[in-house]
Amino acid sequence: MLDNNTNKIIDEIKDVIDSIRFYINQDGGDLEFVDYNPEKGEVTIKILGECIGCSLIDVTYKEGLETILKNEVEGVKSVIVTE
Repeated sequence: MLDNNTNKIIDEIKDVIDSIRFYINQDGGDLEFVDYNPEKGEVTIKILGECIGCSLIDVTYKEGLETILKNEVEGVKSVIVTE
């Protein structure tokens, strides 16, 4: 069972994801929150749509989303992408 702080962080992560979803959707892609590991500060996301197999995935998700989440959500240290 997750504590209140972890639930708050997950809600913040999901809000950030929802705030950038429009831009990702414009290129035919999407993403889905999968998990947050509070001990490691890792957010796991699943890529969807046209993003699967895209050569820019690292730039868009790893560098872009990770940077945004690290700046916006206390406790986030990295983003792990799964297909």
